[in-house]
Amino acid sequence: MSLMTCASGESIWRGYNYYLEHRASITRQLSASQYDGTVSGSNGSQYDVHIDLEHARKSACSCPHAHGRRIICKHMISLFFTACPSEARKYQEELEAYARLVEQMEQDDEMKLLAFVSGLSKSELEELLLELLYTGPEWQWDRFIQDHIE
Repeated sequence: MSLMTCASGESIWRGYNYYLEHRASITRQLSASQYDGTVSGSNGSQYDVHIDLEHARKSACSCPHAHGRRIICKHMISLFFTACPSEARKYQEELEAYARLVEQMEQDDEMKLLAFVSGLSKSELEELLLELLYTGPEWQWDRFIQDHIE
């Protein structure tokens, strides 16, 4: 298993941001798959990090979240991206592809909503609006009705 598959999505996201902020530095490359380094934490602390690319669970960090535990933390991910910038580029491409997918889905949903509303008659629109105002949250009533009837 790799560091990326062992880490949580939150650790990957935060580690990637640390990488972009240049918080990690490699102090020593022990082999083709092992690196030692330091990473600046969010509170200004410096953490000692060891990553093992072949055996992810042998990686370690001195941060409170991972110290003494077999957890892949954001500091390890940050050092991983620093040691393997092509993996950081690959992650960035995945983020961009996901953002494009979400945008396309939102556009599709908007088009479906517009087609639905356009297909309703005036009486159907009135009925739907009244139902939404009466059964919806109170802020809807306040925003759309209360301000207009005083």
